[in-house]
Amino acid sequence: MFLGVILLEIPSNMVLHKIGPRRWISVQVFIFGLVACLQVFVRNKAGFLVTRSMLGLAEAGYIPGAMYTLSTWYSTTELTKRIAVFFFGMFGGTAISPLLGAALLKLEGKGGLFGWQWIFLVEGLFAILISIALFYGLPEKEEECAILKDQESGQASIPSPSHRRPRISPQIVWETLTNFQKWPHFIATGCVFSTWSPLTTYTPSIMMDLGFTPIKANALAAIGSLLTLPVIFCFAWMSDLFQKRGLVVLIAISVYLVALVILRAVQAHASVGGKVALWTFVNAFAVGYHPIHNAWIQINCKSPEERSISVAMFVMAATAGLMAGTQIFRGDESSSLYPRGLIIMIALVFAGQLLVALQIMLFRSHNRRSRIQGSGSLGSIYHL
Repeated sequence: MFLGVILLEIPSNMVLHKIGPRRWISVQVFIFGLVACLQVFVRNKAGFLVTRSMLGLAEAGYIPGAMYTLSTWYSTTELTKRIAVFFFGMFGGTAISPLLGAALLKLEGKGGLFGWQWIFLVEGLFAILISIALFYGLPEKEEECAILKDQESGQASIPSPSHRRPRISPQIVWETLTNFQKWPHFIATGCVFSTWSPLTTYTPSIMMDLGFTPIKANALAAIGSLLTLPVIFCFAWMSDLFQKRGLVVLIAISVYLVALVILRAVQAHASVGGKVALWTFVNAFAVGYHPIHNAWIQINCKSPEERSISVAMFVMAATAGLMAGTQIFRGDESSSLYPRGLIIMIALVFAGQLLVALQIMLFRSHNRRSRIQGSGSLGSIYHL
């Protein structure tokens, strides 16, 4: 599924620019919901793998397309908090999905369906309903969206001077992909976000290993994910207040790193309640940086086309990190709550921290050269 997402991220955003967000995003969500429903008819492992791949292909481009669309509605001073709210869907869904799954499994036998079939059917139908709401609720044309306002100049800025929807050419894609000055953004995203994958996958089983029943374990695992929501909004508010995206990203990653180090150092000697608190704390701060990092990338793009491809690259890096992250926790250390896996996570988060610091230095060096050369216009200065 992750691989399907990666493969079609950029092509999907190119289609979005051709036909517009209302039609393309709603069609994507509809197809995703339909494929999810069709999983009811899966009978073997091969069919399951095929449908999961199809789900990944259907999902590809939704997150970067949605975030690009948000960037056409809000100014740079407003964007970070809106992206944070958008990510409430992902991180809030992670919190409630185990509880929803547990509830739907209790429908075992109803209507002649197994519990797992009810999970796919209900969640697929919900996606289809959302696709209908998107089709009728999203603006049809770019000129219907709010016009971006440049914070420094106070002048209205329209992405396309003739109100035509911009087109993404292969040349623009190539130029964005080979802008290596911004690659620390994407590598850092892959490093840090990879550590979210084992947390979302294994926290419920960790709670069960501590002696809790499956329902209680899922409820306890949901607490950390729910705490993620105020955490990311707090960091987003700080980012918009001080207009220092890079610094806030660095602070958010540092807090997460400290939480991981404390967990690794203390959990072997902690009580059951202490271990629950430690894992909850780590889950709460695992993705606090993520929306701000995305907004930081977007506001440093010089055109709508570059912004669209850059957001797609951001999501591709994050998804690649999730793929790799599934291998961090291994079965041979599950009884000791993954001490080796935690060291790997600490190393990855520390690497991401260094890369974010490098990105800040690269932007600062570029800005200094631009001012010395007398080209310190808005288009040549990066936001720190």
